[in-house]
Amino acid sequence: MFEFDQYLGFLAFLTILTIGFWLMIFLVTFVVPYWIGGSLIERINEIREERKAKLEN
Repeated sequence: MFEFDQYLGFLAFLTILTIGFWLMIFLVTFVVPYWIGGSLIERINEIREERKAKLEN
């Protein structure tokens, strides 16, 4: 059937695949929305500051 080396290779493959899967889930559900949300909030604050500067002049 399988030799021990093939079994270890298969386990390494499954481990890497699983780590990649959960990393992708983490990035898509947490990191990317956090990044986009922070960028939008920062841009809105910049627009508000530009409006305040125009009103003061």
